[in-house]
Amino acid sequence: MTDAERLAEILLRLARLTEAEGWSHGLNPTQAAALAYVARANRFSRGPSHLADWLGTTRGTVSQTLKALAERGLVVEVLSPRDRRSISYRLLDAGREALAVPETLAGALGDLPPGKVAAMTDGLARLLGAVVTRQKRRGFGLCHTCRHHRTITDQSAFCALLETPLAVEDTGQICAEHAA
Repeated sequence: MTDAERLAEILLRLARLTEAEGWSHGLNPTQAAALAYVARANRFSRGPSHLADWLGTTRGTVSQTLKALAERGLVVEVLSPRDRRSISYRLLDAGREALAVPETLAGALGDLPPGKVAAMTDGLARLLGAVVTRQKRRGFGLCHTCRHHRTITDQSAFCALLETPLAVEDTGQICAEHAA
C-alpha cells in the first residue's frame, strides 16, 4: 500500500468514525453536517442548493434534512424579502446547543502540538482544494479571504459581488460565492 493509499484509508476511517459519533447525539450524520454548515455559513450561503454543494449530495436529500432539522426546532426557514421563492435557514438556540456537544475528533486534534495541527490543516486544505477542482465543485471559503470582500472599517465590510454591506459576523463565516 502506498503512502497516498494509506492516507486516503485513514481519512475515510476518520470520516466514518466522526459521522458515527453524530448518531449518539440524536442526529444522523447528514443532519449533523447540515446543522454545522448552517452554523458556519454566512446569511447569503444558507440555501438548500448551497448546502447540497457543500455536502456533495442532492437537493432532495438536503430538503428532507432541513425539514427534519426544522421540525426538531434546530433551524428555521427564512424567506427572502427580495424573492419569495428563495429560502435559506437560520440556526436557532436549540441548534447551537446541539452543536455544543464536544466532538472526539476536535478533542483529539486539540491534544496534538499546535505546529502539527497547523501543518495538517494546511496539507488537508490543499488536498480538499485538489479534490474540489478534480470534481469541478464549488470551492467555498471564508468571506474575509474572498477577492470580493472589501473592508470598510473594523466594524463594517462590503461584498463587491453581491453589492451589499456585510455584517461583522458574515466576514468570518463560510461563503458559497467565495473566489480566491
